[in-house]
Amino acid sequence: MALRAVIFDYGIVLTGPPDADAWANLLRITGLPEERFEPLYWADRPAYDEGKLTGIGFWQKLLREAGLPLDLAEELNRWDTRLWTVENPIMVTWQLKLKQSGLLTAILSNIGDDVLASVERTFDWIHRFDVLVWSCQIGAVKPDPAIYRHTLAELGTLPGETLFIDDKLPNVEAARALGIQAIEYSSVERLRADLIAAGLDQSLPLPG
Repeated sequence: MALRAVIFDYGIVLTGPPDADAWANLLRITGLPEERFEPLYWADRPAYDEGKLTGIGFWQKLLREAGLPLDLAEELNRWDTRLWTVENPIMVTWQLKLKQSGLLTAILSNIGDDVLASVERTFDWIHRFDVLVWSCQIGAVKPDPAIYRHTLAELGTLPGETLFIDDKLPNVEAARALGIQAIEYSSVERLRADLIAAGLDQSLPLPG
């Protein structure tokens, strides 16, 4: 079955690692050691990404659980939106090459409302994608099969005609369970090797 579409995760695929200065400021504002802050940060991230919490609501909940003043929420939320806006230029350029070669492209991302608003303000290139699926707007998060099916329906492609790239193995495995070709992303170099190993270098231009 010929490849017709490539679906990208957003964070750590189209972007690089989280902004180190933004992370340092989250730690500074809360005054928490990283080993205390990090579990609190990730505990309710799925609920934020699913749209069950707003950005401010996410931070107010974290502050309550940490015993910190709620009036820190707005400043923390501002730095959090910057955390996920470090562009991965090689992957962004590759998306354009894929589109120019005739393939459909999509973003499928677990993302909260205020982070999404920051992404939309920061990166014009997201509008080059044929389909944009943001978890907070759908009410489902990866690896829920529903969000993959929604993305396929928006693209109008079959699972076997579609490649999915994500940095988290559970998300990749969920895509594979639906019959989608999927690759776990760790670096551009590894992605190139995996595409060649899968024989996909015959179907699309390689990144880099």
